Amino acid sequence: MRSEITIDLGALRRNAQTLLRALEGSQLWAVVKADAYGHGAVDCAAAALDAGASAVCVATVPEALLLRAELPQARILVLGPTANREVAQARAAGLELVVASGDIPEGVPVHVKLDTGMGRWGVSELPSLTRDVVGVMTHLATADSDLTFARAQVERFRAATEPVAELTRHVTNSAGALRLPEARFDAARCGIALYGISPFGEDAAADGLQPVLGWQTEIAQTRLLRAGESTGYGRRFVAEGETWIGILPVGYADGFRRDLTGTQVRVAGELRRVVGAVSMDATAVELDRELPPGTPVTLIGHGVPIESHANVAGTIAYELACGIESGPTRARRVVHDQG
Repeated sequence: MRSEITIDLGALRRNAQTLLRALEGSQLWAVVKADAYGHGAVDCAAAALDAGASAVCVATVPEALLLRAELPQARILVLGPTANREVAQARAAGLELVVASGDIPEGVPVHVKLDTGMGRWGVSELPSLTRDVVGVMTHLATADSDLTFARAQVERFRAATEPVAELTRHVTNSAGALRLPEARFDAARCGIALYGISPFGEDAAADGLQPVLGWQTEIAQTRLLRAGESTGYGRRFVAEGETWIGILPVGYADGFRRDLTGTQVRVAGELRRVVGAVSMDATAVELDRELPPGTPVTLIGHGVPIESHANVAGTIAYELACGIESGPTRARRVVHDQG
């Protein structure tokens, strides 16, 4: 076994319920784009809906069509831009679309996106709304870092949409759902928190969230380095004295990135440091003793938070989760669903 990825749908359901409590009556729309941030879109969407989410959100029409085949009754919203040729597909599949211009398609439910400060998709002011428009929305740029700017976005949106308050209004993301009550409106589009990952790069448990994803591997080989000997490309780790290292059969092709040198994983339940250059198919960890091949290693989960890896890599946990290769040629994927 190269590695095993475990998905705990019970944890996802509990996270959905935690978010619903925080939203105090606003709807929870589960964001499952990018294969549910690497967690598996169909499984996660079904679990979120079962736990009380009212809709699921994806980035593209093809993502939505994959979900529709498995979830024929679900409300599915496509957040990203839609090509003209995809509108007919969306109409036939009963999808809802987001538009970020004054060009509103006919015969399909539409949400108009207002740019209040993200500076990305969206119109600067609402166009004339047709009968197909069912919602208006915006997206917060700094709900995880600058609440003052986020509140200014909320107030711009509130003022601009007050004349159409009968439509569904939705603004907030995971960070806003947890920290910004005034951003709740009618629905919240939550992604990262649903998977038990902190949108703030902190301990997710502080917000009552439980990690959904676990990633395990095992030692494939143990080696004793003498003083002056090294491991890996570029000799980035040179032993100062006799040093045991364990070689793991995962690397950056599996999503354990090259910039994770220096992070910690659990080997036989104990935290151990990743040393040397992470290569495409192998990673070295420093040990305090010889351990046999097959010794279990936890890469993520069970005391190895993905947020810690993100801090070492200088990125966000979203990127790490999306980058894990869970295809059958690289890993075994196991889904647990115990409520």
